[in-house]
Amino acid sequence: MTDNMGANMLRNTLRTAATAAAASASFAATAAYDVDILPPASPIAQQIYDLHFAILWVCVGIFVIVFGAMFYSVFTHRKAAGAKAAHFHENTTVEIIWTVIPFIILIGMAYPATKTVLEMKDASNPDLTIKVTAYQWAWEYDYLQDGVKFNSLLSTPRAQIEEWDKKGEKKNADYLLEVDKPMVVPAGKKVRLLVTANDVIHGWYVPQLGVNQYGIPGFVKDTWFKADKPGTYRGQCSQICGKEHGYMPIVVVAKSPEDYATWVKEQKAASPAVMVASAAPAGAASPAEDPNKKWSADELKALGEKLYAANCLACHQATGKGVPPAFPALDGSKIATGPKGAQIALVLAGKQGTAMASFARLSDTELAAVITYTRTAWGNKAGEVQPSEVKAARKG
Repeated sequence: MTDNMGANMLRNTLRTAATAAAASASFAATAAYDVDILPPASPIAQQIYDLHFAILWVCVGIFVIVFGAMFYSVFTHRKAAGAKAAHFHENTTVEIIWTVIPFIILIGMAYPATKTVLEMKDASNPDLTIKVTAYQWAWEYDYLQDGVKFNSLLSTPRAQIEEWDKKGEKKNADYLLEVDKPMVVPAGKKVRLLVTANDVIHGWYVPQLGVNQYGIPGFVKDTWFKADKPGTYRGQCSQICGKEHGYMPIVVVAKSPEDYATWVKEQKAASPAVMVASAAPAGAASPAEDPNKKWSADELKALGEKLYAANCLACHQATGKGVPPAFPALDGSKIATGPKGAQIALVLAGKQGTAMASFARLSDTELAAVITYTRTAWGNKAGEVQPSEVKAARKG
């Protein structure tokens, strides 16, 4: 049921996004409203698409034959037409026919369906392997062969989403289906995904690529896809994973192999402040950064503001006032204006029994930046926190 709900939510969101895009292109144009599943963009998605319509037409044929025969019989043999009811106990021939024919139909549908399912599960001999870790509410992508690692978060501005006091800003064409850093893959190459989760069950779902794989804490599931051609393919978490479930989109950008190689080089050369760290175990900092580097308060605050918007704003609000009592205020709070150690420990470990989750998945630099932002933003004047202090707290 949950899969269907998630799939229906995604389809509705995608249709809304498509309609918005068409309307923005021309006010006079009428957006297409096709009742169909999204066009396939991978071999498995094409098989699913073909299988869907093949079985649909089988069902239509059965409907026409069965209900046609029923309505014909009711009309022809009605009492008003003088029909007399026949009296018989059983007919062996009829019973064999209505047993054999459905059996043949079911086998005819089961064979292509089984073939497709087996191919969906065959993730052997990939050209590229990416570990996908789901969090409340973000995706982490770890390119195991290329040494690239980052988090992917919703990039739709909160001003477009929240309409508590006034109407929000005009929605983007890809409203709620846009991210700051998409998964980038080479087109025409087999991409294997190792999918897991850090907290609750999530679902990595991109319909055009024919992928819908659960991410389950403590388990690693594998699946695969091969994008037919360069393009952008959008999806969403298909499991209801908490209050921000609707804000957990997936964007896959398929590039030519040459462009993909260039992208990998660019990511490796990127500043550690731009690359987002993986979910390293406590005590392990991201290998892409130097936690002993001393940052200025302004540098930390600038980076921290972006991280706060992506990870904290939904609960604690842009004003830092929160939504008490569930989400306490940070502006003027004892934790954000008190000892550094207490706030660092809270952000690393979270707080049981509350909505405050652990953010140990972020790197030492990122944690120092977001903590610095909360300690220096609004009316707070508590000063910055350096990455080395977070590193020491992890070890402690």
